[in-house]
Amino acid sequence: MDTYGYVRVSTKGQNEDRQIIALREFGVKHDRIILDKQSGKDFERPGYQQLVRKLKAGDTLVIKSIDRLGRNYDEILEQWRLLTREKRTDIVVLDMPLLDTRQGRDLTGALIADIVLQLLSYVAQTEREFNRQRQAEGIAAAKARGVHFGRRFKDRGEDYERVMSAWRRGEISGRAAAKKLGVAHATFQRWCKG
Repeated sequence: MDTYGYVRVSTKGQNEDRQIIALREFGVKHDRIILDKQSGKDFERPGYQQLVRKLKAGDTLVIKSIDRLGRNYDEILEQWRLLTREKRTDIVVLDMPLLDTRQGRDLTGALIADIVLQLLSYVAQTEREFNRQRQAEGIAAAKARGVHFGRRFKDRGEDYERVMSAWRRGEISGRAAAKKLGVAHATFQRWCKG
């Protein structure tokens, strides 16, 4: 019977130290902590998939909080069921002592744990949706202020109108026009369409 820890942060820039410290204080050995630096939108994460393959009946999985497991309501519930019922693995959620399947295996304990799990899974997914909504609103507000996202447009230069007029009159080819403007032919073609 082994004890594993699972740590997840959403981006490579985020720091996982507080989760690792909490797991180590619980007693999880450093070489038994699995880390993913990936969104919690689904469970297609290499570290998590590796962890599930390692877990066996009687093992314990320790996580800091339920949203570190994931942020998709239905998938969190499905993974919980897979781990606790099919694999017969215990789960300990450090931030929520009610979600410790090592204890309260009677019907009342299972009911309370299921209710708390469903509530926290709902909160995790709702928070993810709010984050996406806030991000979209922030991008829309920035665009309204004139902020440009993506690659900067290439300056068309002083000769642009003269070269375009010559191209429209058929005096020069598109490739020749692109060369005069110092851009790739594909860029010139985009300018013609725009």
